[in-house]
Amino acid sequence: MSPDYYKALTLIDEAHSQDPKKIKVEDENLPYELHYAKKMTSYLEKRNPTAPEIVRLAIRAQHFRRWEIPRDSYPMNKVGYHAWRTYLKKRQADQASQICLDCGYSQEEAEKVASMIRKENLKKDEETQTLEDVACLVFLDDQFEQFEKEHNEDKIVTILRKTWGKMSEKGHELALQVPMSDRAKELVGKALSQ
Repeated sequence: MSPDYYKALTLIDEAHSQDPKKIKVEDENLPYELHYAKKMTSYLEKRNPTAPEIVRLAIRAQHFRRWEIPRDSYPMNKVGYHAWRTYLKKRQADQASQICLDCGYSQEEAEKVASMIRKENLKKDEETQTLEDVACLVFLDDQFEQFEKEHNEDKIVTILRKTWGKMSEKGHELALQVPMSDRAKELVGKALSQ
């Protein structure tokens, strides 16, 4: 990896470290978004260990400073959720792109990072698809069990089906290897059988 990559990664992780929400990981309290970003990188290593720097940076910055715009700052309905997600993708893409430019990446490279974070050309662009696969894998591994406690079974099965539909075949293979509780496996089985 280049010196530009390490400069950008440091800036991204410094921002993640400012997340006030903490999570306990192996007896250490970590800022949640730093934990999330590290999980994203970990799953990228499984999905595409030879990924180029710009893919690695997009994956690491996917939730860049997300905590600053809480979900409840938008209406708590489907329209509000989609508006929140759309705004976050644009904001996160713009901020990550600027970090890339500030660290010496070209305009084209910085725009590619932004495009991946906005999830443009999903299913058509392998690098954007890699980011989506990794995000889905982290959801299944790190967020699904909490999500399952907060929603009814029909909604969970619907979300799992949508998650599965966003993923590539390689993503599907990796998803079936994610450690899950028996209940989570049962729900995934229901989603995939419908």
